[in-house]
Amino acid sequence: MSDTSAIEAASKRLSSALDALDAAVERMAEVERGALGLTAQIHALDADRSRLAAELDTAAAQSRELETTNREVARRLDGAIETIRAVLGPQA
Repeated sequence: MSDTSAIEAASKRLSSALDALDAAVERMAEVERGALGLTAQIHALDADRSRLAAELDTAAAQSRELETTNREVARRLDGAIETIRAVLGPQA
């Protein structure tokens, strides 16, 4: 094998290796872009979860307040009904 053909063969192997390296770098870049996209989605989901948890806490607190108010109104109505019955006497 002459020096020229050996250099040409080595040049072809180098070119092929560089092409493979370029392809591998591109694949890695695609994987990284995908990972960054997933990371952004995870952060968005975490923010949504936090917001929804806060809204749920607020709604639960409002529900407890409404239940307490409802019990108080029922108690007062029962008292008012008893007072009316007592005023009306046995005719009612």
